[in-house]
Amino acid sequence: MCGICCSVSFSVEHFSKDLKEDLLCNLKRRGPNSSKQLLKTDVNYQCLFSGHVLHLRGVLTAQPVEDERGNVFLWNGEVFSGVTVKAGENDTQIMFNCLSSCKNESDVLSVFSEVQGPWSFIYYQASSHYLWFGRDFFGRRSLLWHFSDVGKSFSLSSVGAQISGEDNQWQEVPASGIFRIDLKSSSTSRLLVLKLYPWRYISKENVIKEECVNTLTQIAADLPPFVSVVANEAKLYLKEPVVPLNMTLPPVPVESDVSAISNNPSTRETFQVFLTDGHMKEVVQQFIDVLSIAVKKRVLCLPRDKPLTPNESLKTHEKKANVAILFSGGIDSMVIATLADHHIPLDEPIDLLNVAFMTKEKDIPASFNKQRGRQKNCKTTKESFKNVAVAADRSDKQFNVPDRITGRAGLKELQVANPSRIWNFVEINVSLEELQRFRRTRICHLVHPLDTVLDDSIGCAVWFASRGIGCLVTPDEVKSYQSNAKVVLTGIGADEQLAGYSRHRVRFQTHGLEGLNKELKMELGRISSRNLGRDDRVIGDHGKEARFPFLDENVVSFLNSLPVWEKTNLTLPRGIGEKLILRLAAVELGLTASTFLPKRAMQFGSRIAKMENNNEKASDKCGRLQAISLENLSVEKEIKI
Repeated sequence: MCGICCSVSFSVEHFSKDLKEDLLCNLKRRGPNSSKQLLKTDVNYQCLFSGHVLHLRGVLTAQPVEDERGNVFLWNGEVFSGVTVKAGENDTQIMFNCLSSCKNESDVLSVFSEVQGPWSFIYYQASSHYLWFGRDFFGRRSLLWHFSDVGKSFSLSSVGAQISGEDNQWQEVPASGIFRIDLKSSSTSRLLVLKLYPWRYISKENVIKEECVNTLTQIAADLPPFVSVVANEAKLYLKEPVVPLNMTLPPVPVESDVSAISNNPSTRETFQVFLTDGHMKEVVQQFIDVLSIAVKKRVLCLPRDKPLTPNESLKTHEKKANVAILFSGGIDSMVIATLADHHIPLDEPIDLLNVAFMTKEKDIPASFNKQRGRQKNCKTTKESFKNVAVAADRSDKQFNVPDRITGRAGLKELQVANPSRIWNFVEINVSLEELQRFRRTRICHLVHPLDTVLDDSIGCAVWFASRGIGCLVTPDEVKSYQSNAKVVLTGIGADEQLAGYSRHRVRFQTHGLEGLNKELKMELGRISSRNLGRDDRVIGDHGKEARFPFLDENVVSFLNSLPVWEKTNLTLPRGIGEKLILRLAAVELGLTASTFLPKRAMQFGSRIAKMENNNEKASDKCGRLQAISLENLSVEKEIKI
């Protein structure tokens, strides 16, 4: 995972050898292991490339990389399959080698059509003066663009920076395909023309399926007048990496055996009713298999210490976790944790990151505080750790939010399933003061350009959770802990594909399975702009990489191939019907109480939505995300995160 940026100038007065300080600071936080800049100057334009690497694979490869012909490459991604990357090799160099050998635009598209995994990239072809850039099909890696008011410069970057009083802010590059700009032509015309090479699905019969939506018009609507987006003349495209959603409807209405669950809807036997069906049991096992492989790729594709010898086994407690999981104890995170446990070496701990925001102050008996006196051992020299210690000392009651309760219950399930594993349940407690301070100095820049109340709540919750500063609570002590795991697994994508949100149930009740299918198709289509770019920027701010098993190409293709009634059954109660196939998979994996937990959105489970203005709607524009970046930069320098 990396922070990548390219700043292009077409006029001498805009030429610069350095990026703005706040932008450079944001990029460096994403890539703490290597930073490098490269200036390419032509008679008509200047390109300043900036790369900041989080080293996870093979030999550390500083970015940007350049070949003997002057081509330049910036890569923020992971190749999990499609393009061969051998053990010990670095995927940045492999991808650059592939691109350097391309003879035409069709070859470039072939390379990116084959890659499976999250990515965004910037590629400069010196001989043709072309600048290529884009994001993967789901938009799992952030990439933003910013155009100057007069068309004399533009920038591409993994993360931006809010500029007070400026209307023309950073925007997300749509995950609609790959874009190409002819820099030489743009420098003379002062008009930026973005050529789009869109994603297209090709069926087994070699029939190209095109969506009946005006993608070009949608993209152009948010661009300034001097920037246009056009289809490439050759009508070339990228091959979609997943099959289309199965929109089939049953010949007769699907009925549930409600009598089997009416008496006691919250027992393991409830799901056994479904698993007695041979076809359903086979489908569930296929789902477990494809999801397990997706998790395996994401937990093993990173550097590790050599396995311990039997004589060293006692030192297991000293080992550090390489993988962390955003963990609420809900069905999504429980299944991911269970599958991760199958593949991560047994002597390696797994960090479970559980975030809670302080509920409003209540009178707490003095005797209760005395009982919690042992938590005063939770000390450290770092300011953030001090905040953790204070929070821990104030009382569990103030952080006894729903996700903390289910998280602790989920921990016990995992400990029973594998008592040999060290499960680090990291209780991350956030006060109102800490929330407001870091939102102002850090999080507002990362959530940008998204700006709703929902973006604020989820962005803040994910930022504090992935930061991983909290306490490990045991029967004997509470001690400060910071997760140093570079890989953070998250369950995003499960609800969008398996009808986990309450709006899916409303849609089903009003428009039936046909309406539900359309809703699910829309959910996956908008996940890049609604969730993934924001989450990548927020998690990447800690020098960590977000990985999304539920959005693995093979997982999505498998789920897309199933008819909707094999994935979810919304005639059944909450906690059973939504994400039914995932709950059945959890039962087959040996999970118990967590299989019945209904969906609880992160902003409610962590209680961040209750901390400030309770009267806001999720879709409202959030005034708390507005910031003065230059003023905050000086404040940030004084804060040790």
